[in-house]
Amino acid sequence: MREYFGGIEAGGTKFVCVIANDPNDILEEQRFPTSNPKETISKVTAFFKNAKDHHNIRLLSIGIGSFGPVDLNPSSRYYGFITSTPKPGWQFTNLVKPIQEGLKLSVAFDTDVNAAAIAEGKWGAAQNIDDFLYFTIGTGIGGGAIIHGKPLHGLIHPEMGHIYLVQNKEKDHYQGKCPFHKTCFEGLASGPAIEERWNLPGWQLDDNHPAWDLESDYIAQAMSNFICTFSPERIILGGGVMQRQHLYPMIRTKVQQYLNNYVVSDIITAGIDHYIVSPQLGNRAGMLGAIALAQSLC
Repeated sequence: MREYFGGIEAGGTKFVCVIANDPNDILEEQRFPTSNPKETISKVTAFFKNAKDHHNIRLLSIGIGSFGPVDLNPSSRYYGFITSTPKPGWQFTNLVKPIQEGLKLSVAFDTDVNAAAIAEGKWGAAQNIDDFLYFTIGTGIGGGAIIHGKPLHGLIHPEMGHIYLVQNKEKDHYQGKCPFHKTCFEGLASGPAIEERWNLPGWQLDDNHPAWDLESDYIAQAMSNFICTFSPERIILGGGVMQRQHLYPMIRTKVQQYLNNYVVSDIITAGIDHYIVSPQLGNRAGMLGAIALAQSLC
């Protein structure tokens, strides 16, 4: 009987379930919209049970990379929970226990961005790099930090999408999208913030629209702060907003301007095209990261 791992990319907009061993051995995947917790978790467990029987395979373990905030402390009473999320109906939802009990398998749990970072380190744009950051800039903004080869946890986990930035009040009078912090990184630069500010979704704005100069400035501010705090060897920028490829050179240039030659490194001054990069795994990074999490249990 063939053996596989199960992965769940639990997003605020959609869930992705996958059975795989690596990027070249994906047996089956399914995507469905994130509804209420009971219905969504029921669809997750049904997918794995049906796929297991259909393919006559053995599932070894399950990995979950989830939207958050989440509780990653195994000794906490809220371990495995999605906690203070703005996602309606999902506050303080236990995600791990019903999946663990429903499938009778061990479950590894982390943030969706940490999972994506792990995948990019194992199979993608950060292979053979021990210290790097991965960001998703889309419906929300989150960052995963891999430090000395391991995802960074702490009191909870890094919430890099919620740092405060300097808002350009001359060009930008937007009040901010984040329900907790208004004009934090996510509040100013997420996909919904772009749409609400300009009354059009980002994909409908042409490359010369002033939205992108503002967007690249906010992202560059954030990246400059994280370069100074984490000193990463590489930064990977993913998510729906970063599908606009013209943003990358704009961000790189502005990062150099913000750092102003303070961080002395050839890769910042001359090699920044290879320093701030797109995900090599594309939109598969999250689901493959969940597979990598599952593999960490074996």
